[in-house]
Amino acid sequence: MTTTAPIPPITGTTTVAVPIEEAFRVFTGSIDAWWPHQFHIGAAEVAEVVLEPRVDGRWYERGVDGTECDWGRVLTWEPPHRLVFTWQINGTWQLDPDPEHASEINVRFTATGPAETTVEVEHHSFERLTGGGTINDAIRGGGGWVLLLDQFTTTVAARS
Repeated sequence: MTTTAPIPPITGTTTVAVPIEEAFRVFTGSIDAWWPHQFHIGAAEVAEVVLEPRVDGRWYERGVDGTECDWGRVLTWEPPHRLVFTWQINGTWQLDPDPEHASEINVRFTATGPAETTVEVEHHSFERLTGGGTINDAIRGGGGWVLLLDQFTTTVAARS
């Protein structure tokens, strides 16, 4: 039996000055507003990033030409407290449709006051991906979830 050594997760945390329901809504329903469009794998130019709001919902990009490229699937949908979705992009920046090869992004929303929410992200199980170490290094090198949560925080603040 062959086992693959675990690859450390990538984490990030931010606190936003909105109620938990609003934080969850912006993270999930407005992912296109805070996800950098230069982070994509399919279209030459991204028109939209979509996270469908349900278990087994798609996470994908839509190009300006109308083409769509899947990135993963929603595994857990527990508004406004928790979301888990897969990252099915391999070490050559291509979709791997096999769910056994997916890493996971676990997002927790915790109310820390009536109008304050802490959002914690853990992107883990990179060892499942073909070329998972390459992906992990690239995400870390690009700022990882710290950069993405900064974009999320800026989007939340602009809407408040």
